[in-house]
Amino acid sequence: MRAQLLEHLTVIAVATACAVATGWWVRSFWSDPEVPERPLLADLAQEAAIKQREAEDARKARSQASAVPSGPSVVPQSASSPSAASVREWPGTWPGFRGPRRDGVCRDRAPLAESWPTGGPPVVWRLSLGEGYASAAIHRGRVFVLDYDREARADVLRCFSLLDAREIWRNAYPVVVKRNHGMSRTVPATDGRYVVSLGPKCHVLCADFETGRTLWRKDLVEEYGAEVPEWYAGQCPLIDGDRAILAPGGKALMVAIDLASGKEVWRTPNPQGWKMTHSSIVKAAVAGEEMYVYCASGGVVGVRAKDGSLLWMDPTWVINTATVPTPVPIGDGRFFLTGGYNAGAMMLRVERQDGAWRTRTLFRLPPSEFGSDQQTPVLYEGHLYGVAPGGQMKCLDLNGKVLWASGSQRRFGLGAYAVADGKIFALNDRGELTMLEASPKGYRELATARVLQGPDAWGPMAFASGLLVTRDQNEMVCLNLSGS
Repeated sequence: MRAQLLEHLTVIAVATACAVATGWWVRSFWSDPEVPERPLLADLAQEAAIKQREAEDARKARSQASAVPSGPSVVPQSASSPSAASVREWPGTWPGFRGPRRDGVCRDRAPLAESWPTGGPPVVWRLSLGEGYASAAIHRGRVFVLDYDREARADVLRCFSLLDAREIWRNAYPVVVKRNHGMSRTVPATDGRYVVSLGPKCHVLCADFETGRTLWRKDLVEEYGAEVPEWYAGQCPLIDGDRAILAPGGKALMVAIDLASGKEVWRTPNPQGWKMTHSSIVKAAVAGEEMYVYCASGGVVGVRAKDGSLLWMDPTWVINTATVPTPVPIGDGRFFLTGGYNAGAMMLRVERQDGAWRTRTLFRLPPSEFGSDQQTPVLYEGHLYGVAPGGQMKCLDLNGKVLWASGSQRRFGLGAYAVADGKIFALNDRGELTMLEASPKGYRELATARVLQGPDAWGPMAFASGLLVTRDQNEMVCLNLSGS
């Protein structure tokens, strides 16, 4: 009898264990799986650095109260602050990705210091942000950043005062974004009336410049069949006149959206089914025709700005893993294209002959000569400046000849760079800022200082009349480069 009872209990126990195991299997099958960690050339010490940063922030919070906001927390959507009316205006503007002309060059004529004090350029403020690389747009004394709040599971478009980092308003909407080497990626665009952002999961928000009130929102996945790129969306929206220009892929290669109403003005057909990449759209004029040029998943495309009609497609420039840098208009129908993952670089010429558009390759460079994993090279006074695979800063002429390189002892990794007041400002991965001459004569450093703790100081820079706003994975800093 006892043996039968034990046998019966054993059967029950085994059956229960199987049921539990089956339940866990079913749960794991139907639950939203974790996004696999596949970092974009990540620092191997990333996780340790993040934990160290979190511990440092916690110690700072316990030891002193800071007047500067210290991290995103979501309030009801479209909330605004009465402090908006008291924002101090500031000359200079950087209204979106890579500045007013989308070329990484600051032209506001503010003279910058030729050297820095021992501790580096003066810090105006520091601000903790959600993990990522989304950087600033600056206009009329305001800083706009698309942040991500992990606890609230929401994208947060935030507006700060440029001079003291005081938060003016924030606009949040719910979306689950799992850590995939950071969450945020993109730079908002503004024209002084509207602010447009593109979130990691391809959600587009248009908010009122003054109050942050939602004017319209779009889900590019739902509306156009866009496919969220690996490592999330990196495309930065473009404002051109009264329209927002976006490249969703899927049902539309490119679209123009009316800023005031959120209605579609035109859409470009997508006959090849090209998908969204991390690259951004740039506007250029070729043979008297204004067009938007974009690196999609299957090649480069030119779209007529007036009506969205497809002018030309070139399938010769394809990067299999990740297309990140934006095309660089050179003039005379030339576009400099570059990428990582052994893509190298290429000069493409676009021309119109007998009413038809044609493209041809002028030259290609192997990655040993030039390429770029993330940042877009800067065209300045007839020369190209950028960081090549391996981390060296290089200067090229417009025929692709390397004029100088920074050398094996001066490497910048995947850090951001831009030109202001005839100088190149370049960050390395660890947050060390270097100022050097923007000259084809040779590599000449003027100053260097550690301005961020890292890791991964990859967010694009933003300038405004002597001030530089930049970031690493966890923190944004505003620096006074004017010397006054």
